[in-house]
Amino acid sequence: MQTKEHAKDYSNAELMAVVAAKEIQNGERVFIGIGIPMIAGFLAIHTHAPNVALIFEGGYVGSRPPHACTDVGDSALGFKAPYVTSLWRIFSDLQRGYCDLAIIGCAQVDKYGNVNSTAIFQNRTYQNPAVRLNGSGGANDMVSSARRTVIMGRLEKRRFVQNVDYITSPGYINGPKAREKAGLKGGGPLSVITDKAVFKFDKDTKEMYLSAVYPNVAVDDVKSEVGWSIKMAPEIETVEPPTVEEIAFIRNYDPADVILRRKRLFENIDFSSWVKLNKMK
Repeated sequence: MQTKEHAKDYSNAELMAVVAAKEIQNGERVFIGIGIPMIAGFLAIHTHAPNVALIFEGGYVGSRPPHACTDVGDSALGFKAPYVTSLWRIFSDLQRGYCDLAIIGCAQVDKYGNVNSTAIFQNRTYQNPAVRLNGSGGANDMVSSARRTVIMGRLEKRRFVQNVDYITSPGYINGPKAREKAGLKGGGPLSVITDKAVFKFDKDTKEMYLSAVYPNVAVDDVKSEVGWSIKMAPEIETVEPPTVEEIAFIRNYDPADVILRRKRLFENIDFSSWVKLNKMK
């Protein structure tokens, strides 16, 4: 049996992608967005889940693009896609319950997994908020209809709040049976993956609890970034570091760091520097 070689040089954003990839099971239909969720999806395909069909709201199903894309309508997502259709049909199939897993981001999330990506009020109103965000996009449909959902975001006290300012995408709303009362077909959130820790949801109370921390992250540091008294798993695990192969795949799939570090390096360095950078990789 081959021994795993863990990477020593990796970012927490890269580890987020690895952790999210492990939530994807082989043969599933996964509705996924652009960014780290997309990196996670293709990492899963090239490691343990080769028969996954990734679904993008632009109409692409089962594609295998050779590099990271920056838009759900990117034509590269059509590469090797066995099925290309319309946004309308994609969401129609989603609402019929055809998707096993959805992965979304968040600006705010609360203890029941409700997500806000609409507006930050800060004692102001919906009509005149302190910050107007991008809105739902496809996220509400995804969490309302998929069998389970993974939420991704940075662990910050301003994001992990007692109650979100606005429910863009419903988690367990206000507790047990609330999704059923609201008529939602989807199963609700499975986990929240951050840059410091992983959270799960209690099957009875539907409240979020701390499940695992990243290497060299203290539990108290996690608790200090949560805006309520977070519950704990009986044993807090430490997330396994990524392997050398996983990090190599991620960096080759997003060589310009457009997604993971939010830098468009090819627009900020000269050609000779670009060549040297990629030789180093």
